[in-house]
Amino acid sequence: QVQLVESGGGLVQAGGSLSLSCAASGIFICSYAMAWFRQAPGKEREFVGVTGWSTDTYYADSVKGRFTLSRDNGKNTVYLQMNSLKPEDTAVYYCALGSRARRTGLYDYDYWGQGTQVTVSS
Repeated sequence: QVQLVESGGGLVQAGGSLSLSCAASGIFICSYAMAWFRQAPGKEREFVGVTGWSTDTYYADSVKGRFTLSRDNGKNTVYLQMNSLKPEDTAVYYCALGSRARRTGLYDYDYWGQGTQVTVSS
């Protein structure tokens, strides 16, 4: 059974940083694309970034230059380092696993975590 478990969310002031983790079990992530999405209250879930099995990365324009994805295949974990956080980054952050690289749509991903809340105060 594939499981993705996010951790590391919390409350931070604007301009601060947070690091999220997504630990996978039941599957080896080394052959899959791993993405982060987020969903703010009252809004649709949106793409944040993705790292492919060759460790290339692709980001949404809204986070480019502030967020960094990385993966440790040995630990079966993907990370999202978030710097220069803004109140508009407040959302539940989800990690997702898919089989095709550089995909930004929800339906491109087969497995999802439960999410972790990130709140950025102004």
